[in-house]
Amino acid sequence: MKNKFAKNKKEYRDIEFEKDKVLKGRKKIRRKMPTSISLAPETVEELKEIAEKKGIPYQVLMRSFILEGLEKIKSEKAA
Repeated sequence: MKNKFAKNKKEYRDIEFEKDKVLKGRKKIRRKMPTSISLAPETVEELKEIAEKKGIPYQVLMRSFILEGLEKIKSEKAA
């Protein structure tokens, strides 16, 4: 079975984020719960490169991916 992880897909480099929307999430409206994930060093480097091009911190980029994925799953369940 082929791995379905997206960490190496080149099309993620072309994703456009609304910078104001992403950075708006950084305001301390609600306290966030810190968590930890383990990623391959290559994945972290790739995320850092993409984030630098977008002008946002890579942790914010990761959080955006997670939140967007969660919303997609929720909308699929509702349909």
